[in-house]
Amino acid sequence: MKKYILISCLIATTSLLTDCARNPVTGRKQVVLMSEAQEIAMGKEADPQIIAQFGLYEDTAIQNFVVSKGKQIAAISYRPNLEHNFRVLNSEAVNAFATPGGYVYFTRGIMAHFNSEADFAGVMGHEIGHISYRHSVAQQRNAILAQLGIIAGIIINPELAQFAELASTGVQLLLLKYSRDAEREADELGVEYSSKIGYDAKQMALFFKTLERQTTGTEGAELPEFLSTHPNPADRYVTVNKLADDWKKKLNLNSPIVNRNSWLRRIEGLIYGEDPREGYRENNMFYHPVLKFQFPIPLNWNYQNTPQRVQMAPKDGKALMMLMLAQGASLQEAANNITQQYKLVPVETRNITVNGLPAILLLADQQPQQQGQPALRTLSYIIQHGGNIYHMIGVSTITDFNNYSAAFTNTMQAFRPLTDPVKINKKPQRVRIRTAGTAMTLSKFLSQNNVPGARLEEHAILNGMQLTDNVPQGTLIKVIAE
Repeated sequence: MKKYILISCLIATTSLLTDCARNPVTGRKQVVLMSEAQEIAMGKEADPQIIAQFGLYEDTAIQNFVVSKGKQIAAISYRPNLEHNFRVLNSEAVNAFATPGGYVYFTRGIMAHFNSEADFAGVMGHEIGHISYRHSVAQQRNAILAQLGIIAGIIINPELAQFAELASTGVQLLLLKYSRDAEREADELGVEYSSKIGYDAKQMALFFKTLERQTTGTEGAELPEFLSTHPNPADRYVTVNKLADDWKKKLNLNSPIVNRNSWLRRIEGLIYGEDPREGYRENNMFYHPVLKFQFPIPLNWNYQNTPQRVQMAPKDGKALMMLMLAQGASLQEAANNITQQYKLVPVETRNITVNGLPAILLLADQQPQQQGQPALRTLSYIIQHGGNIYHMIGVSTITDFNNYSAAFTNTMQAFRPLTDPVKINKKPQRVRIRTAGTAMTLSKFLSQNNVPGARLEEHAILNGMQLTDNVPQGTLIKVIAE
């Protein structure tokens, strides 16, 4: 078990910032920065921020299933009286995470990679395990994320994070990294909880192997992959398997539930990858078929698309570029609001047109907010299009600005209306379930189902299999198609 900091309540009360409580699982005293009421309040504050950042996945049946299973596990957890809440986020990132106060989130990306209800139940138990142990609350002692800005895995210079607005409570919490002890404890409870509701916890160990193989190759993912924020000691799979065997014996679980086929049928039609309705990248061009605009993404820059904004950054994290809606009834009013919002001192302002669209160019500086911080320079194009006013801003330190000004200008000047019907009518890729008519290798099955050679390994990982594995007749297999 994790060695929690032990201290007497008498000593703890000498600091107004600490709360001395007993850990719900171990019963031992631990020092954290908040009471349970404060923990719940933090979760409630973070929840709408996380939903706004990623959006909820619009599938009532899947959302209801996740809520139902989550509540079933929460009821037998070490904190059954805590109100737990469960969400499926509209994100392609492969992740699941928990925040203080009983909030558990699954992305549709991780839902696509589960191959059975048992996979899902094990990870649900793991995340509820973090809540049971109050791991995320304990992590607040470290305050490790303070004012970091993060875009698709890139750490943005702290002085630029104010523009990205990524230092919210919600985003900080979901990016917390746990210790290996904490992960081991969550694994133990994941096995215990899923076994107690009848599932085969061995499937969780197999799913970890699938995730170890999984690499998205998408720089636009809003969250790091599951295992990148969940430390993975070499013996993790062996340990989980042994724990699963122990709980089977303890519970007399002779026929544990797997439910592979019912799970696969449940996720039939799940959106896979980017959802074109929210905007998508193709060949280094960003298209938004609903709002009908397009612009290029600088070569070798990472990008992240959320419901509020599109954000781009070079790999060194020394610059940031964003597109978002501007506030104001006119271009000039929007420009004034931007100047006030970011406390900018204009260097140059002029009316321009951008591919036939009326716009304002605003070059402005921001003086250091604190002693020791560098001064920043920003370039904004405020563009009117389709009944909306868009704000595209590039920012870096004044020292670095000339290194990135060409990238800013080239992207902003290339903003234009989207008229190509092929781009406007692009359909999302979805998980489709196919049945093997005869026995064959997975590689042959996928080829017969028109999976391109370059995506064979991706499909093998998605199905938790190897390309050389034999697929018996009647087996259900996931294929990505429109």
